[in-house]
Amino acid sequence: MADETLPKAVAGPLNFVDDRLGTVGFMKRNVKKVFPDHWSFLLGEIALYSFIILLLSGTFLTLWFKPSMLEVHYHGSYEPLVGVQMSEAYASTLHITFDIRGGLLMRQIHHWAAILFMASLMVHMLRVFFTGAYRKPREINWLIGLGLFTLGMLEGLFGYSLPDDLLSGTGLRITQGVLEAIPIVGTYGYMFLFGGEFPGVDIIPRMFTLHILLIPGIILALITAHMMIMWHQKHTQMPGTGGTETKVTGYPFYPVFMAKAGAYFLYTFGVIALLGTFAQINPIWLFGPYDPSAISAGSQPDFYMGLLEGSLRLMPGWEITAWGHTLSLNVLIPALVPLGIIFTGAGVWPWLERWITGDHRYHHVNDRPRNAPTRTALGVAMVAFYGLMWLAGANDVLAEKFHLSLYATTWFFRFAIFIGPWLAYLITKRICLGLQRSDAATMAHGYESGTIVMSPEGEFSELHKEPADFEKAKLLSKEEPKAPLPAIDANGVPAKGSKGPLGHLRTRLAMWYNADSIPVEGDGDPHHHGHDDQHKELTH
Repeated sequence: MADETLPKAVAGPLNFVDDRLGTVGFMKRNVKKVFPDHWSFLLGEIALYSFIILLLSGTFLTLWFKPSMLEVHYHGSYEPLVGVQMSEAYASTLHITFDIRGGLLMRQIHHWAAILFMASLMVHMLRVFFTGAYRKPREINWLIGLGLFTLGMLEGLFGYSLPDDLLSGTGLRITQGVLEAIPIVGTYGYMFLFGGEFPGVDIIPRMFTLHILLIPGIILALITAHMMIMWHQKHTQMPGTGGTETKVTGYPFYPVFMAKAGAYFLYTFGVIALLGTFAQINPIWLFGPYDPSAISAGSQPDFYMGLLEGSLRLMPGWEITAWGHTLSLNVLIPALVPLGIIFTGAGVWPWLERWITGDHRYHHVNDRPRNAPTRTALGVAMVAFYGLMWLAGANDVLAEKFHLSLYATTWFFRFAIFIGPWLAYLITKRICLGLQRSDAATMAHGYESGTIVMSPEGEFSELHKEPADFEKAKLLSKEEPKAPLPAIDANGVPAKGSKGPLGHLRTRLAMWYNADSIPVEGDGDPHHHGHDDQHKELTH
């Protein structure tokens, strides 16, 4: 029951709801739930708030958009296209843009919210990966995140294809080619989606249904599941913040986190509104209606699809013809292999890492990226691979802007996608180990204060100071890696888990994964390690 000291106007409705739903007990248990106060946790909130803005702005646009490929002649406010034949989808998009009050602003808010949703989701997942927050018991939420990103790519593809302008039609043509390149079932899938030969008359209505109903519904369900699992398992803790594997530190959900979340939503909405007001995006009136015989130079999709665009441009024109059938490797490989490497690798990584390291513990405190150098180096290598593919999707723009040969840029990226990730892995691992050595030195001798002192004998040295307690906790959060399984135990018997090819592979992978770890030990007190604290004269 509600508190009897509350005003009757408040206590009455609360008692009415509690008598039927029993919400007061639930609220008492959860209203003081602790939320960590680390900036990196806000990345996931940006994705959530962007999705809410997407739903609201998309509802507005749905009221006027006509998902039809029926050919009409345009007679709207945009004079350069008056009398031009186009689909009703493109005509209605022009009507929203130029004739509906606030229509152009809503279109741009919707598009920028989609960009921010995908960008924040990507950065959030990188934070989870680099800190090891995907480990037991949070593997399911990691897979949900991958599913959300995959669905976001499809949702974005269908969304910016709906206006039926020249740019989106070019993207649909590529989609049709990718589907048709799949052996055996590709032609059936392409015909089913388009309702016949490209472009057909059904693709826009079908994409509209998928875009506003099916995919958003699945995304909303996955976000709900993600939040419920997170609420049950609680947030991970950052090292040095006072949290442990059994204790969560932070601020209560009400009123602190609720107030901060509300303000942060308004801030996110304000940034998207400013982008929608001042930063033009997807000016479909400049592209014109889709014409299968025309294509413009410098055509690129939204950034999150740049990986596929780049892989398609870099792939040589390889085809295999046998028994009257052609296998288009120049389309099939770019469509499946790069995404397969990234998404399949990310999906199996939590279990692969657990198998390699033999670590089956629960983890509620995150790693510092430097303390898992192999994982961090692999992550940066994948980021480098993705980024190079993304840049390759703009090889014509780069060639034009920097006055380079288009063939030269293409061949550069063909080599760079293999050499770049390898270099990124080596450099990142060296940086992580260097940072570990710095941490070890700080715990052994304190940190450098920048103050130079002179001893009575005239010797100059730098004064080291002891790090603060929270800094010590952060530095000492590093766990030493578990030793790999020995091939043979003390009695000469092969150790459990080391037998057979898989056992040998696991041992070798564990040695590779845990190689070169730097122990971080000590109390950080420079006076315990031979430093003279009796300096008399201070100089610069």
